[in-house]
Amino acid sequence: MSRIVVTGAAGFIGSHLCETLLDRGDSVVGIDNLRTGDLANIRHLRDRDFEFLRHDVTRYIDVEGSVDFILHFASPASPIDYLELPIQTLKVGSLGTHNALGLAKAKNAKFLLASTSEVYGDPLEHPQTESYWGNVNPIGPRGVYDEAKRFAEAMTLAYHRYHGVDTRIVRIFNTYGPRMRLRDGRAVPAFMSQALRGEDVTIFGDGKQTRSFCYISDLVDGILRLMASTTNDPVNIGNPHELTIEEIARTIVRLVKSKSRLVYRDLPVDDPKQRQPDITRARTLLGWEPRVGLEEGLLNTVGYFRSKLN
Repeated sequence: MSRIVVTGAAGFIGSHLCETLLDRGDSVVGIDNLRTGDLANIRHLRDRDFEFLRHDVTRYIDVEGSVDFILHFASPASPIDYLELPIQTLKVGSLGTHNALGLAKAKNAKFLLASTSEVYGDPLEHPQTESYWGNVNPIGPRGVYDEAKRFAEAMTLAYHRYHGVDTRIVRIFNTYGPRMRLRDGRAVPAFMSQALRGEDVTIFGDGKQTRSFCYISDLVDGILRLMASTTNDPVNIGNPHELTIEEIARTIVRLVKSKSRLVYRDLPVDDPKQRQPDITRARTLLGWEPRVGLEEGLLNTVGYFRSKLN
């Protein structure tokens, strides 16, 4: 059994991680300031070996007792969030990562950073390998998130090289599943909540831009495998099956048996035109690849969204 600290514990991915770690017998300390997280996501964990600290990681982090691993997942992660919270997003990527790494150094704990496919920006390489440096507009509206994560990666590897902290970096591609917020702003929750209400489904741009969608259980499996590995280099975790935004919208409308129409709006500034992970490194180093098909994952998610709308 390990004692593991998870920042961003009340968020979508963080809460699933906490639950899975507890299921395998670990002790978990969850940290979240609840700015974008929700206590409802972790309420069912209260009677288990789970401790929750309401705390902003941009301030000094103090956890009593031994710690074996720190999973740093605190950050606004959707365009709605980081456009409304630009300074906070930059601070959690910089100060928050520094504080979380400081805790890892003080506790002699291993550390895993939740990075993102956004470090690749609007990529000129397709699919994206971990060796690609990206095509990011540092002063555009999305730059607050992109550059926060790029800085966080640099800080993480600096602590590894200079202080000897044993670090991991996961670059997370589009992920979906239960516990996403209805008004998250990302494609799956936006399309699903609109379709379930019978509203027009809003597509930004012409809908031909591509994404790949990974179900949450596959992502968590990849993260656990990365934790157990010995690699310190970034690893892409995502589903390499690429489809257009229009295709995912039509699939959701069909699965929920909605009569919603697709409507088109202007594409946001710096919105990437293509996003698809090369997962060769994950397959080779971790023996990982996604197992949950798109329609299976979407059907698993529909029930959660229906319950939130009722």
